[in-house]
Amino acid sequence: MSHGDGFNEIMAGSSMGRLNGIGFGTWAWGNKFVWGYDPRRDDDRLQATFRQAVGSGLNLIDTADSYGTGRLSGRSEALLGTFIEELPPMRRSQLLVATKLAPFPWRLGRQGLMRAFQASRQRLRGHLQRVQLHWSTARYAPWQETSLLDGLADLVEAGQVAELGLSNVGPQRLITIHSRLADRGIPLRSVQVQCSLLAPNDQRLRELVAVAKDLDVELLGYSPLAFGVLSCSPGMEANASPRTWLRQRLFRRLMPASVELRRSLESIAQARGVSMTQVALNWCRAFGTTPIPGIRTAAQAQDVAGALTWTLSVEEKTALDRSRERCRERMPDNPFQSR
Repeated sequence: MSHGDGFNEIMAGSSMGRLNGIGFGTWAWGNKFVWGYDPRRDDDRLQATFRQAVGSGLNLIDTADSYGTGRLSGRSEALLGTFIEELPPMRRSQLLVATKLAPFPWRLGRQGLMRAFQASRQRLRGHLQRVQLHWSTARYAPWQETSLLDGLADLVEAGQVAELGLSNVGPQRLITIHSRLADRGIPLRSVQVQCSLLAPNDQRLRELVAVAKDLDVELLGYSPLAFGVLSCSPGMEANASPRTWLRQRLFRRLMPASVELRRSLESIAQARGVSMTQVALNWCRAFGTTPIPGIRTAAQAQDVAGALTWTLSVEEKTALDRSRERCRERMPDNPFQSR
């Protein structure tokens, strides 16, 4: 099988070929350090956000057992479980809820994730269709990853969860893991990786798109808006003041470097009468991924869903690609990303 730049051949016609859908992520639902979460201020708003998202047809929901630490441990999953319970049974059945389990150093052996899985399922009130390994340990403890994946595959075989996915896994590791699972007759449904106009390591991302397509594994793109940078109009740098220190630092580095790219986004958005957010998400779809942007307000949920109503033209994607290539600063790579 051949991988590489030839993946562009899948793009055809005035819309960008094999289009993926859009889901949403819930990292901010419980995270204080990066997103400044405060339960007293945010929980009612997040409930409205959830209602708007599912009411707009966003059915893929991504969470993790590590979204919320300390006294807020598992907060994202707990909020989702509560919100999903309030839906009519028919609407609940249409959702695909996927959580990620973290391969912490103390989670060892084939049973290493079993307690974490049971805790996640309890917080989600049983509404869990897909379990994913949160990151790859291939670079520092490959033996740990292999045994943990075997344990997750046991869960699928036992009927305790329907689907299995991966996160932060590169093309080489994806091929290896897919083959190992296939030997047991277990399909791998998805792999998620950072994907945006400001994502790092273009070559690896291109290779992963091609490999995932060949293996019929859905590629989920997290951080598709680069922590919100790609939603900011050019010239609004002075008004962009994220709540937390980490995002402030990221904005100080990426906002000046991405002015030309954001001008391209704004030009397409204005011509189409849509938001820059929708343009950035549709670039991810055209690239070959299903973006899973984080949402924190009902207005954001509505805007994200609007990206499903249209697609980029070949010319629009090419213009964004050129601006992207000239952008010297990118998002930081995930240190646990495997090859």
